[in-house]
Amino acid sequence: MTDDPGRAVPRPALVGIFGGLFAGYLGLTAVIPVLPAFLRDRHAAGDLVVGLVVTVTAGTALLVRPVAGALADRYGHRTVMLVGALVAALGGLLYFLPLAVPALVAVRLLLGAGEAALFTAGAVWTVALAPHHRRGQLIGLYGVSMWGGISAGTFLGATLQQVSFTAVWALAAAAPLLAAALIAVVPVPRGEPGTAAPREPGTAAQGKSRRGGGLLLRPALLPGTALALGAAGYAGLAAFVVLHLDARGIGSGVLVLSCFSAVYAGTRLVIGHLPDKLGPRRVAAWSAAGEAVGLTIVALAPNLPVAVAGGVVTGVGFSLLHPSLALMVMNRAEPTRQGAAIGAYTSFWDLGLAVWGPVTGLVAARLDYPAVFGVGAACAVAAAAMAAWIGRPAADPGGPGSPGGPGSARTEARAA
Repeated sequence: MTDDPGRAVPRPALVGIFGGLFAGYLGLTAVIPVLPAFLRDRHAAGDLVVGLVVTVTAGTALLVRPVAGALADRYGHRTVMLVGALVAALGGLLYFLPLAVPALVAVRLLLGAGEAALFTAGAVWTVALAPHHRRGQLIGLYGVSMWGGISAGTFLGATLQQVSFTAVWALAAAAPLLAAALIAVVPVPRGEPGTAAPREPGTAAQGKSRRGGGLLLRPALLPGTALALGAAGYAGLAAFVVLHLDARGIGSGVLVLSCFSAVYAGTRLVIGHLPDKLGPRRVAAWSAAGEAVGLTIVALAPNLPVAVAGGVVTGVGFSLLHPSLALMVMNRAEPTRQGAAIGAYTSFWDLGLAVWGPVTGLVAARLDYPAVFGVGAACAVAAAAMAAWIGRPAADPGGPGSPGGPGSARTEARAA
């Protein structure tokens, strides 16, 4: 990929990638609102088993994302994304079998691996196809496609449950197959990552692509940590805003969540270009600070309009945090390792939710609901400080990346 600012965005390719991601997540999440009732009705499962089956996908996703990114670097983004969609389709088909609970756990673990491959390979593929000056914007829009699929999938799954469990399983298998079809028809021009002629064994680039890995991949470590800190606020809001407002006699916490979700998507559509224009480090810092302000408003809200305003501010800030940090990761990574880097980076999101879910529950039980949002705000402040500190600008002398120049965003986060 070249750094030509005038290079056009390949819209048909992005439609295939974004559409494939949307359809894949639609199938993956259609079963989420259905599994609790299915487990209780067919297996007399208790709350612990239900929680395990529903959330176990995060375990394999956490482990597989860096591997999927590295494989995408080596074998091609379309190949790995296509495999992820097909694995998701296979998992949907397996729901039709009369499986015992341990087998269902195994299916969910398989689906976690498919989801990790689908998302990670598609994210790096999007960046590889995008003009350099629009990478942050397209990362954001890629995330909108994912959340759109999640929203549509949970809605359709809950609706089809009224028909039968079989109808839900059919959607869980058919949607990823549609995703695979959309991904398969995307052309991959020669010269894009994964399509160039094989390198000779022992070349320097190939050697670099095989070093290290996992969550400790250096370009992803600090931005990923900031992302995990930012996830604390989201975990607290999703789990406790309804209970928090009910305890205050306000109610309607679902409205706050709905506004958060709507603003989260709308922000990326309207101002998703800001990380490219202003630089990812600056936008990440301000976004995390905005998340902290919004969570503080929610914690102290005396009435519903103020709580909704807090949800809106949180949504605006949190929306641009992920693509800004992701762009910093891409800027810091070697071209041959960007897939592995973005895979490691997104694993920090899974790690953050895995940590902050029980931590916020403990805070709510030992202290009170406002303290949950206070912890989230404090973590967001820490994320803002970390984002501001990571990688001071390193300008290219006399080039387009010089301070104030049109390409300054691309060099902002290269320092280790």
